[in-house]
Amino acid sequence: MSNLLVLGGSGRTGAHVLEHAARRGHRVRALVRNPDKVQAPAGVELIQGTPADIDDIRRAAEGTQGVISALANARASDNPWAKPVSPPTFMTDAARNTLTVMREQGIPRIVLTSTQGAGDDWTRLNPLVKAFINLSNIKAGFADHTGLDQAVRATSGIDWTLARAVALTDKPLSGPVRAAEAGTEKPGARINRADLAQFLVQTIEDDDWIRRAPLVWNTRG
Repeated sequence: MSNLLVLGGSGRTGAHVLEHAARRGHRVRALVRNPDKVQAPAGVELIQGTPADIDDIRRAAEGTQGVISALANARASDNPWAKPVSPPTFMTDAARNTLTVMREQGIPRIVLTSTQGAGDDWTRLNPLVKAFINLSNIKAGFADHTGLDQAVRATSGIDWTLARAVALTDKPLSGPVRAAEAGTEKPGARINRADLAQFLVQTIEDDDWIRRAPLVWNTRG
């Protein structure tokens, strides 16, 4: 798979996706709101637009063979009580738009960032963690991740993977990365965004984890 569309390429995880995918020799196109503010690697094509607009996705997806989505439902800061700045269903709506375009254009493969605790994994979270999420503004992102999970699982004819990351950090690459079905192993506490980005690219290259939602974590660091 050589022609990739990246959504969320201006974000902290997405920037690593652009870098790693380009380094691996893929022809990469990224849909971003403001191309002038994105420091993309050489060869990465930046398309101005938003995944909230299905016509922007149509333009950006033309000629691609796979999609990596590193979109997030953003808050004003990493503080758990910071005000949400994304629309409540931003990721869910973007996923629906993207999947519609993929069916229209015959694009078979998508890998999306998700989170531990999304969808059916919510029941596995520690009760104290659940209480903290529900008391803070993190709950908006979790609700959107669950909507994303449901939208992706409801689609047909698309080979999807939902990479359920544990707590994200901005530390440098440290590897190795472990992935496992939820409930089969006790995951580590954290994953670096750079390592998660490599996992996303590797997964779309190898067609691993098709129609599955593994938890993903660093085994050390």
